[in-house]
Amino acid sequence: MNQRAYLDHNATAPLRPEVREAMSDALALVGNPSSVHAEGRAARAAVEEARVKVAALVHARPEDVIFTSGGTEANALALAPPAGGGAWKAFISSIEHPSVLAGGRFGAGARTVLPVTSAGLVDLESLARTLAEEVPEGSRPFVSLMAANNETGAVQPVAEAAAVVHEAGGVLHTDAVQVAGRLPLDMSALGADLLTLSAHKIGGPKGVGAVVMAEGASVQPLMTGGGQESRRRPGTENVAGIVGFGVAADLAAKELPAMGDVARLRDALEEGVRTIAPDAVVFAHSVARLPNTSLIAVPGLKAETLVIGLDLAGVSVSAGSACSSGKVETSHVLTAMGAAPEAARAAIRVSLGFRSCDNDIQSFLGAFGDLVKRLRKDEKAAA
Repeated sequence: MNQRAYLDHNATAPLRPEVREAMSDALALVGNPSSVHAEGRAARAAVEEARVKVAALVHARPEDVIFTSGGTEANALALAPPAGGGAWKAFISSIEHPSVLAGGRFGAGARTVLPVTSAGLVDLESLARTLAEEVPEGSRPFVSLMAANNETGAVQPVAEAAAVVHEAGGVLHTDAVQVAGRLPLDMSALGADLLTLSAHKIGGPKGVGAVVMAEGASVQPLMTGGGQESRRRPGTENVAGIVGFGVAADLAAKELPAMGDVARLRDALEEGVRTIAPDAVVFAHSVARLPNTSLIAVPGLKAETLVIGLDLAGVSVSAGSACSSGKVETSHVLTAMGAAPEAARAAIRVSLGFRSCDNDIQSFLGAFGDLVKRLRKDEKAAA
């Protein structure tokens, strides 16, 4: 049987062998990290070593890393009026992951959705104007803007937005789940007050994430009842998962220089797609993107048909974000960008990773070419 071409790293990356081995060793640790005996201290040491590695990935302090059950919980933990009281209003970009668009602990009346340009970037002028006009007197703004979009790969102007937000006396959160391990991440350079991560996007285990705070920032716990994570996230830590997250973060940081090769593969894929279907649309191609991500539409063809056809040919891609039940729906990201409904329904996402190679690109292009040719032939026959 031929090996499949897995090109859906933005949904989840394959578990790294080094991570699997480290997690296996961690599963043998007997103690609870909160216990003071030798076994507990060994488990605590493993958690703290991982905390150092995750902090290093974003150039933060280890004590400012809070481990969670994943990126969704991390976003929910971050999205709340900061501790210390006062009135706050949330401003959330229209292309965020659904876990951010849900608004966290900001009620529907306490949040505003920010527009993006046709290229999928937040409109900074609109942001500044909105903050000036829509923050109620006596309130402060809380802005959430992802570091890069999970569907288009468009890299957002987080540092510039942070400057606008801070000028208005506000706080900025960035969902950096897709940027981690693909582009350099630095909390200070971004100007982010809160940053969220997920292990399984960088070759770590599913079910582990983190909120990283800038020095002086704070969060309000989602739950109470335990002193874990400095009383910011109660519950016994997932030691094996956290250890795997640490190893994945360390490896992802070391492999950043290899992202140039991944970008080369992405460009070759897009060139091949345009050769097969000259009318194909590559979304956000005119702006800086993640080196591994292509969101492509061929007019007249449905995303669901392409995803299923490619899967049967041994190639794994997705139709936009893989965040819920697996249903193929019109992308809210492309809708926010003003894309034509036909194009939005046709879009498939191809996302590469540390295991991707030239053979994967050739497998995709071969299957894609055959599929497009057959579907267009059927289309003509039915006309």
